[in-house]
Amino acid sequence: MGPEFLLTSLVLAVTPGTGVLYTVAAALARGARAGALAALACTLGIVPHAVAALTGLAALLHASAVAFEVVRYAGVAYLLYLAWSTLRETGALRVEPADRTPRPARRVLLDGIAVNLLNPKLTIFFVAFLPQFVDPGAGSAVPAMLGLSVVFMAVTLVVFLGYGALAARVRDRVLARPRVMAWLRRTFAAAFVALGARLALADR
Repeated sequence: MGPEFLLTSLVLAVTPGTGVLYTVAAALARGARAGALAALACTLGIVPHAVAALTGLAALLHASAVAFEVVRYAGVAYLLYLAWSTLRETGALRVEPADRTPRPARRVLLDGIAVNLLNPKLTIFFVAFLPQFVDPGAGSAVPAMLGLSVVFMAVTLVVFLGYGALAARVRDRVLARPRVMAWLRRTFAAAFVALGARLALADR
């Protein structure tokens, strides 16, 4: 593993996507702890894709149009659900007043895992991305790909934690301005819809 892999992983992690969006939304609505949980959950959502790439399941997903479409449209439906719940103030951007029972940590984790889990493009990305950094003359590629997967997830976790921490720092200022919060809620909902549309239109 060289600096090229670390730099590429960093760029991919920093680029805003569903995981970043969910992490920032959770931190803005419920603070640093929720942002950290969301970052961890989105990172854990990568694990099944890495396992699929290592075990060859990704090849099956790539070859089977039916399997790909089922996972893809489940992901699209979930992103639209996140958009709807965000607008209704029941999802990622639901602000927790002091007198209300906080959203269970389990719920934050499950939603964050689902955000990345229901994205078949991530599995295929692992198949296309990781082998580029594996030495073909080093024997079995599995140990090398496993190590690269762990590094990629570590970089993702650190970057997402950073996003969550920054969002949590401005949380009080945002909450003090209801109009800004309403604007953010609509913006996040629109972003979830846009990501869902991009996933729906993506080719294998």
